[in-house]
Amino acid sequence: MLFDSTVRKELARAFGATLVVILTIVLTQMLIQTLGKAADGAVAPQDVVLLLGFGAIKTMPTVLALSLFVAVVVTLGRMYRDSEMAIWFASGIGLSRFVRPVLHMAWPVLVLVGLLGLVVWPWSNLKIEEMRQQYEQRSDLSRVAPGTFQTSRDGSRVFFVEREGEGDSSGTRRSVFMLGRSGEREAVTTARTGRIDTIASERQLVLDGGHRNELNLETGTNTHTQFDSFRMTMDQARAAAVTVASPKVLSMSALIKAPTPANLGELTWRLGLLFGATNLILLGIGTSATNPRRASNWNLLFALLAFVVYYNLLNLSQAWVSSGRTSMAGALLLLHGGAFVLATALIWWRDHATVMMLWPRRAGAAAA
Repeated sequence: MLFDSTVRKELARAFGATLVVILTIVLTQMLIQTLGKAADGAVAPQDVVLLLGFGAIKTMPTVLALSLFVAVVVTLGRMYRDSEMAIWFASGIGLSRFVRPVLHMAWPVLVLVGLLGLVVWPWSNLKIEEMRQQYEQRSDLSRVAPGTFQTSRDGSRVFFVEREGEGDSSGTRRSVFMLGRSGEREAVTTARTGRIDTIASERQLVLDGGHRNELNLETGTNTHTQFDSFRMTMDQARAAAVTVASPKVLSMSALIKAPTPANLGELTWRLGLLFGATNLILLGIGTSATNPRRASNWNLLFALLAFVVYYNLLNLSQAWVSSGRTSMAGALLLLHGGAFVLATALIWWRDHATVMMLWPRRAGAAAA
């Protein structure tokens, strides 16, 4: 039908343009944040691109839902301003008739939102957590880059390496400097070379040909030691496997098998992504109405405000379920059921507002 195909084409074009703009903004912001974390030493610089990709996957359900919502509001709002809606209404097509072509165009996006929220979301969170923990669990000397000072994980030591050993694949470093503090003792250690050995699940720093100056800050006693070989334990060797217990990294089956309040809260949030995206489409149809005689975008601003409020309530419902203040079924029914009733009621009111306004006049004219 001409009506359905026209609406679908308009929505598809608006959705594509909106998605590109919003995704560009989100990726730019994420890139700035990730680069800042890499500069602060919170993440590995070589993992910036991977973290950006996993972060983009995490935000895609929300980005798709927002893009679809804005596309509906912008497209139907333009039809109102260009008096196309007046033509469709005069042809006997009400606002509720727009639900079918809008859903026909939006159902692939809704399926994608569901897959991303229910399946891909925990996987991307798991990958990000693994990369973060593996970077934090690396040995202290592996953090050191030649020519820069680097603090150990617990902040008790500062390392400096002038340059790496040339032609040596054993991990030997040259011109090692280390400043350490333990209680009231502060020690400065320098060595010609240094390397890391793993003995009985312990990482040990082995320094060759160096000096050690130790100062007792309480008594002021200074001790100088010259050594040919100096060995000290740095940290325990950690297992390569990363264990995380956050509900964000658990699959749907794992959340259902262990229905703790935290897991049910996470499940409420994931299901809410799909329900929220569907309700926002219906809400966008009802909030797109505008006066063609007024060149304003108040309907779009109101729609964006509604989106922000809706997703804040979605996060709030997750917190309520996680804290045990309400049940999962109650939270889903109250928030998303209420939003569905509000959206359908708004569409019905838009459809019947003109008839309701004219009914008293017609009744008065008939009585006269």
